[in-house]
Amino acid sequence: MKYVVTCVLLFYLVCSFAVCHAQTSPTLTVEKIMRDPAQWIGSSPSNIYWSDDSKQVYFQWNPERGRKDSLYSVAANGGKPTKVAAAARKKLLTPGGVYNQKRTHRLYERGGDLFLVEVKSGKLKQLTKTVERESSPSFTFDEQEVTYLKDGNLYAWNVGNGQTRQLTDFRKGRKPADPDLIKDKQELFLREQQRELLVIVQKREEERKQQRLVQKENAKSKPKEIYTEDKSVDNIVLSPNGRFITYRLVARPANSKVAQVPNYVTASGYTEDIPTRTKVGAVQATYEMGVYDTQLDTTYTISFKELSGIQDKPGYQRISGQATAEAGRSTAEARKVIMFGPYYSGDGKKAVLVARSQDNKDRWILAFDPGTRALKELARQHDEAWINGYGPGEIGWMPDNESVWFVSEESGYAHLYTVNASTGKKTALTSGTFEVQSVQMAQDKKYWYLTTNQVHPGEQHFYRMLLNGGKMEQITHMTGGHEVTMSPDEKKLAVRYSYTNKPWELYLMDNKPGAKPTQITHSTTSEFNSYPWRDPEVITFKATDGADVHARLYKPANATGAGPAVIFVHGAGYLQNAHKWWSSYFREFMFHNLLVDKGYTVLDIDYRGSAGYGRDWRTGIYRHMGGKDLSDHVDGANFLVEKHGVDPKRIGIYGGSYGGFITLMAMFTQPDVFAAGAALRSVTDWAHYNHGYTSNILNEPQADSLAYVRSSPIYYAEGLKGALLMCHGMVDTNVHFQDIVRLSQRLIELGKDNWELAVYPVEDHGFVEPSSWTDEYKRILKLFETNLRR
Repeated sequence: MKYVVTCVLLFYLVCSFAVCHAQTSPTLTVEKIMRDPAQWIGSSPSNIYWSDDSKQVYFQWNPERGRKDSLYSVAANGGKPTKVAAAARKKLLTPGGVYNQKRTHRLYERGGDLFLVEVKSGKLKQLTKTVERESSPSFTFDEQEVTYLKDGNLYAWNVGNGQTRQLTDFRKGRKPADPDLIKDKQELFLREQQRELLVIVQKREEERKQQRLVQKENAKSKPKEIYTEDKSVDNIVLSPNGRFITYRLVARPANSKVAQVPNYVTASGYTEDIPTRTKVGAVQATYEMGVYDTQLDTTYTISFKELSGIQDKPGYQRISGQATAEAGRSTAEARKVIMFGPYYSGDGKKAVLVARSQDNKDRWILAFDPGTRALKELARQHDEAWINGYGPGEIGWMPDNESVWFVSEESGYAHLYTVNASTGKKTALTSGTFEVQSVQMAQDKKYWYLTTNQVHPGEQHFYRMLLNGGKMEQITHMTGGHEVTMSPDEKKLAVRYSYTNKPWELYLMDNKPGAKPTQITHSTTSEFNSYPWRDPEVITFKATDGADVHARLYKPANATGAGPAVIFVHGAGYLQNAHKWWSSYFREFMFHNLLVDKGYTVLDIDYRGSAGYGRDWRTGIYRHMGGKDLSDHVDGANFLVEKHGVDPKRIGIYGGSYGGFITLMAMFTQPDVFAAGAALRSVTDWAHYNHGYTSNILNEPQADSLAYVRSSPIYYAEGLKGALLMCHGMVDTNVHFQDIVRLSQRLIELGKDNWELAVYPVEDHGFVEPSSWTDEYKRILKLFETNLRR
């Protein structure tokens, strides 16, 4: 009897433990993970900035789970963050703007007006108060005036007497004809006849002539009237000596056809069209650079037709069999360029321009003399695919006023260089198989502050390096991602840090190697923390061509037999997701945990074209999207089968935007590899996408039709065998709903019946409503459960 009681008691204890364990380890559902993230995950701190005196850090945060984030602050030495009251918030100075050379004063714009703050005292002075917008404030070289833009013209406000003067007078349209210059003989005869016959006409003509002479004399003290015809003006820059004003004229194409996106769910009850963009290959804006010499009251146009390689044809247009040098030449006019700058040296004596070809295959750094308008080529970066986004903003002068620093992928990875503005001598300050991702020169001009992925392609760390290069001292050390905001005195760092399964939090630390970071915010909810979110392993596998492909691997704890697998394809193309920080794809991260709970193996690949791995990886998709980027996923599927026991007949694939495109290409061209796929907000035909992104990778459709045909899923729809789910927002202004409608019609005409389309009437490219996210991912889960389970 005692034995029986003991067994019953033991059974009761085991059951009780099981119940308690079940209560503390919640089961994931699509409904749970797709709720409003601010309400159930928590709201990470964002928009971090320092006070001018470096004593306070301000940031947006929502620990109370309110309807929107609020402004919080914390002392530079740490402590508990406090919410900034509404009354106090109104008195705060606006962050950003520009400092004078000694950083004693700062200029900024707020609400279309300009303000000047004395940094040490916090004393604020409002410079303008008008109904028009004043913007882009800057100190002149001698700091006696503040320049700014208003109504497309440059103005200067005098610091001493508070007076304002207009520096440019750009006017739309053509310059009116001089009434005294009459070329028509008949008009000239009648005019002279009137003067000879009628004294009153002669008298008034003389009065008008005198009046015009007075007007011309008065005009000498005003800026020259510069008529821009139908062009707009931007990039207006005043030279340090105040004599030259450079500007850019932009000619935008007339009557360009813009795609309209119908919005069906509206307050009015009527369908309303949303104007969006042109499609790739449409005529683009063209640019000219002008110089206004205020002393000579004359304008000049700068020519870029002598740049090296400006007339070269791109490689895909060259005639095979000819020598490269000859095949690259063209008798056609020079390629169009867009110019940036000038950027003047600290002593005001030198200047450089950056020019980029509009096909984005060349970038030049040019020494520039505004007086003679002479250009001297200092550095050219050429890429048969396309130049990365390093250019404006990624250039500046060294303290010696002799050399310019810039970032380039010349070595195959983004690194920091200098080039001498007189001799053209180029020096690499960093090197290696990693990327320099941000650059900032220290205020004392003795150091660089750099963010790189030197430790691992999936980590971001903050470094300090001597100005002339050398060893990089690592300042941040926690494994993961670091977004650093330095205090104005550069003694402290506000760091937004996250790890793979831990959302972004705010830390404070001293700006020196070995300093210990202190966590300031704790943003995640107890409900979110109650689930043991997996830390996927960041791995590499070999592609067919021998390349190492980085990926994140999620594996069931006790997988037995050949189980199902899902491969996730991140969007954007040039983006990184196989990293060690909290992903922007956090919903997908949680969904992958749900899948693993159900016994799936999940692989998340940084395929060819992804960010973080250098130039060759970035441009591996040139002229063939759906080529190496897709084969990387096929190789990933083979890797799962060979190394992780996955059933080759039960592999699914899904992704959104570019990920949706790859999913379609996978289902259409690799039907024996992928049994099911979910393509979300997918590009189905690249000829219908935008110009800026697509023309870089595939050139223009009218010039390189082959690249578009072999890269667009709509041409391969007949290959569909497995189960396909397509989901798309109807008010998608990025990848238009028309894309998926055209593909649907193609599938209908091909007689395919193993596909379905789910539409979301109120959603743009990035879904907003939790109900839409929930519906979409319930369908994705059903797709996989139906087709990948035995």
